[in-house]
Amino acid sequence: MLKNTTTRLSRRLTKHRKIAIAGVAALGTAAIAFSAVPSSAETITAGAPSTEARVAYSTEQIKDVKGTVTDQLATETVKIQQIAAQKKAAADALVKKQAETAAKAKTAAAEAAKKAAQERAAEQTASRSVERAAAKPAKSYPNNLDGWIRESLDIMKAKGIPGSYSGLHRNIMRESSGNPMAINGWDINAINGIPSKGLLQVIPPTFKAYHVPGTSWNIYDPVANITAACNYAADKYGSMDNVNSAY
Repeated sequence: MLKNTTTRLSRRLTKHRKIAIAGVAALGTAAIAFSAVPSSAETITAGAPSTEARVAYSTEQIKDVKGTVTDQLATETVKIQQIAAQKKAAADALVKKQAETAAKAKTAAAEAAKKAAQERAAEQTASRSVERAAAKPAKSYPNNLDGWIRESLDIMKAKGIPGSYSGLHRNIMRESSGNPMAINGWDINAINGIPSKGLLQVIPPTFKAYHVPGTSWNIYDPVANITAACNYAADKYGSMDNVNSAY
């Protein structure tokens, strides 16, 4: 009988404990709610509708922000594209310039090679000409009046002295009969102590004054005597061909 009483009492205490705990929790919640209310807030009557207007938030600013960011991104994209285009243009210009420089260098090299080839060809031609000239035997003349006249005419032609074979031969035969050692011992020159000598009877001062380089200084040398006399006749008469008597 006592055991059952004790059990019922325990149950009652337990129920009371639960009610107390619930009451404490309710008081704690009310305290928290009261402390959360601002001190300047007005007391709202329970059950009465709130007359405070709800706060309305505009989305315009958000739209503007979004638009501004989009515009900034677009602007940055354009700038990046412009920079990329400028870099590409600069790279293309550099490639073009390098190609032009290479082309000019190639053209210059080709011209230089062409010029060098032409110079080598000219040198080879000149060398062959010299070789042919060296290989060609020197012209020989017979040691007689015909040979002397012909050799003199070749020298006269090279020196620009006029005269012909017939003109030389005619005057030689009149002056010395073709004797290269002939001396005139009776004319005025002989009387004056400077007799005429050689094939064309030239006095020593005249021979010395009209001597032609490349010939002998011996007045009795047939070629030297003929050439000097023709040089004198060209100066005084225009040519030995114009001389038909003593000169």
